[in-house]
Formats: sequence, structure tokens, C-alpha cells
Amino acid sequence: MPTTKVKEEAQRLIEELPDDATWDDLMQRIYVRQAIEAGLEDSEAGRTMDVNELREKLGLSA
Repeated sequence: MPTTKVKEEAQRLIEELPDDATWDDLMQRIYVRQAIEAGLEDSEAGRTMDVNELREKLGLSA
């Protein structure tokens, strides 16, 4: 993500926080946003695995 976009998005996240928000609240929102973007990038790049394939690989039942 370009730097400008990150700065704009960070400002938007801060503006959406309630007035009594904590640093932990802000950090959690930033983390969730980053995790979503990383997942979308993985999906677009084909770095995904079918859930049934993953369950089999981990030895989990369906």
C-alpha cells in the first residue's frame, strides 16, 4: 500500500475511535486492518489453500 494511502487510512481509523479509546484499541484496529490486507494480498497472489486440504494436512476432521 502506498505511504499516502497508509497515512490516510490511519487518520480515518483514529477519527472513527470513540473519545475514550485506549492505545490498545487503536493498536487492535491497526492490526486487524493490516491482517486483512495481508490476507487479501495472499489471496490475489494465489497463496491460499482449500480448507479441506488444510484440515487433512493438519490431521483434523471435517
